[in-house]
Amino acid sequence: MTRGWRAWAPDVARGVAVLAVGLVETALGLPYDGASVSVLTVIIGTATAVALGRRAPGVALTVVWAVYAVQLLAGTPTMLVQVAVAFVAFGAARWGSTATVWLSGLSMPAAGLVAYLALVVDKSFLIDLPTNGHLLDLAASMVGTWRAVAVLLTALLLAGPWLLGLVLRYDARARESRVSQVAAEQAAATAHREATQAREIARLREEQTRLAHDVHDVVGHSLAVILAQAEAAQFIPDDDPEGLQKTMRTIASSARSSLQDVREVLTPKQEPVPRPSGMDELLENVRLSGHDVDLVEAGTPRPLPPELDFVVYRVLQEMLTNAIRHGRRAAPISVEKQWHRELRMEVSNAVDATEDETENDAEATAAVGGVNGGQGIDGMRRRLASVGGRLDVQRHEGNSGPTFTATAWIPLRTVLR
Repeated sequence: MTRGWRAWAPDVARGVAVLAVGLVETALGLPYDGASVSVLTVIIGTATAVALGRRAPGVALTVVWAVYAVQLLAGTPTMLVQVAVAFVAFGAARWGSTATVWLSGLSMPAAGLVAYLALVVDKSFLIDLPTNGHLLDLAASMVGTWRAVAVLLTALLLAGPWLLGLVLRYDARARESRVSQVAAEQAAATAHREATQAREIARLREEQTRLAHDVHDVVGHSLAVILAQAEAAQFIPDDDPEGLQKTMRTIASSARSSLQDVREVLTPKQEPVPRPSGMDELLENVRLSGHDVDLVEAGTPRPLPPELDFVVYRVLQEMLTNAIRHGRRAAPISVEKQWHRELRMEVSNAVDATEDETENDAEATAAVGGVNGGQGIDGMRRRLASVGGRLDVQRHEGNSGPTFTATAWIPLRTVLR
């Protein structure tokens, strides 16, 4: 409430000042028929219009015309205090609505016309200073006609302040537009910066996920091969040191290869590309771990783009890792590769019938046979999806026991030379 009164304080002060000027003008004994009702109406109305000129320009304009009408009907001459109407004209153009601006602009020629008609009837209406009209006669003789006098007074009293208010109005709008434009540019810059940061965070998270999958594939496969070879070493006869040494060399070779792959994965560069003999080496490592591998290849093999070759390598690596970890050791691992319009790659392995019934192997069964299994299955799906491929994992019950089959389809693209 106090803030509201404080906001109105300058306007009320202007109105009180105009009221005081009007009362002083009346008290000086100027020939306005004393403090008549019409004179007081003009003074109070003008003061009210000035007080409302900033907060309610439309209402102030209405009050001015109401005072003008009372003045014409009562025959009250124009008073000096009415010069303050110039502030109403200024306020209507500066702070008024669009309709108020138009109405105030139309009011100026209308006021000039009314002043002209009033002068035709009685020239003392314009102003009645104690000069017996000599001041008006002098003005008319200098300008030429009473019409010119009315037009000039209207222009000086109303048009000038009105045009000034209009200029300030559009200047304020231009400043607001510039401020809004700057704010919009800052908001756009902030949004762009945040979007850039979000993309960078997403890229880093994607890189982190890719790194985790690569480490999982590399370490998981190497450890599976090393574990299988270490277990096989337990069954080497004591009188076969050469076989034991061969197994240990294979374990060391697998460990070195794993370390090399991990270094490549952790090196901040583009995705590493396997060696040309990488897939053959994968199959050989599985054989050295003590598992038989049956390879069937149909169609004509063709060179693959590096990124596609990398996906094929990692997917086959994960398939073989699952087969080593969860397959029956005595049963062979079947690998089939068909080269047509797309590469069809399938790995099958037999598992023990009771493997998925034990608590310790429940997770393993999900990783190998579940449609939405562990990280390895999800990792293969993501890798294949990145190149337009797909993965299918099935469990089949046969006469010799359950078999898990993982099949991948990879669309082939010609290598540009």
